[in-house]
Parts: sequence; structure tokens; C-alpha cells
Amino acid sequence: MSDWHSWAAIAVFAGAYAPITSELVGDMGSDPHHVMWWALAPGADLGGNATAIGASANVVVLGIAERNRHPIGFWEFTKYGLVVTVATVALSALYLWLRYFALA
Repeated sequence: MSDWHSWAAIAVFAGAYAPITSELVGDMGSDPHHVMWWALAPGADLGGNATAIGASANVVVLGIAERNRHPIGFWEFTKYGLVVTVATVALSALYLWLRYFALA
């Protein structure tokens, strides 16, 4: 999987949710810098870290590992990838909460 596949997947995800986010933001006051737009970005980007095929860097790591005779299976990768994804999304959510609600 090449790098453009990963970007295409992110674009499809973000593109699918952009109209929903736009409608929600419109209902909340139409601020173009609304927190909902910033919440969409980590969801679209960091969510790709969960599985081996979610991001191009993951596929590269799997190829390098296999070439060095340390193959990593899909579910083995996902077991650790989900932990990383939950942690990074939680940190992003904490940042958004602090930035837009607690310290606003």
C-alpha cells in the first residue's frame, strides 16, 4: 500500500463526516474554528494507527519487520495499535477539552 492510499482513506473518512460536522457546527453558531472541526482531524488521522493497513507507515514497518525475519501478524499489530490509538485519541480529546472548554 503506498502513501497515497493512506491519504485517500483519510480523505474519504473526513469527507464523509465533513457534511455532518458542518451541519452540527451550523446548528451551534457557525464558527469556522469550532471545536468540532478540530475533533474531526484527530479522528481521521489517528484512527489509522489502529490496524496494520490503516496508515502507510504501518505497512512499511510490517514490510521491514518481515524482511528482517520478524514478521508481525495483522492481529498482533492490531493488539498494540489499538492501545496506541486509544492513548493518542485520549490525549487529543484532553487537549481539545482544555483548549476549547476548560481554559477558553
